[in-house]
Amino acid sequence: MSERANIDLTNQFLIAMPAMADPNFAGAVIYVCEHTPKGALGLVINRPTDLTLAGLFERIELSLDDSPQAEAPVFFGGPVQTDRGFVLHAPVGDYNSSIKVGDLALTTSRDVLQAVSDGQGPGKLLVTLGYAGWGAGQLEDEISENAWLSVSASSDIIFNVPPADRFDAALALLGIAPIMLAGEAGHA
Repeated sequence: MSERANIDLTNQFLIAMPAMADPNFAGAVIYVCEHTPKGALGLVINRPTDLTLAGLFERIELSLDDSPQAEAPVFFGGPVQTDRGFVLHAPVGDYNSSIKVGDLALTTSRDVLQAVSDGQGPGKLLVTLGYAGWGAGQLEDEISENAWLSVSASSDIIFNVPPADRFDAALALLGIAPIMLAGEAGHA
């Protein structure tokens, strides 16, 4: 087993390299929620959909009347289970299935959305439909093939930076500007 297989990328951003061929991930920033020897799960944080939180809440028979979050977008979290919602939020409250990830929490439970509808939920949240998933060793292989850069995640980027600027902001955590990225790895 390689040393790379023992790396834990939980609470890291994955930043797609320019040569990323998969259209689901080209230009993507992914927040890794879980990374174990069995695989990884992450959420794309920079792909807003046309669906707003108000629209989503209406679909699940909840209301976001007069909430400042009503017009916030629901994000494309990845190509796996796109009919299932994932909520990344500030770790406030006691929700049924929330798990702590770094300084955040992740849930698939409706109770956090019910709390938001009632004006009691976390003030900062990112809702996605779907997730990005990797089998055992798959993410490590993709990283070794220069498909991704990784850096410690920043909740400030997730919650306070406009989605269109999150890719550049994540790169800036590494001291890299987008213009510095080459489309292909060099070979001497």
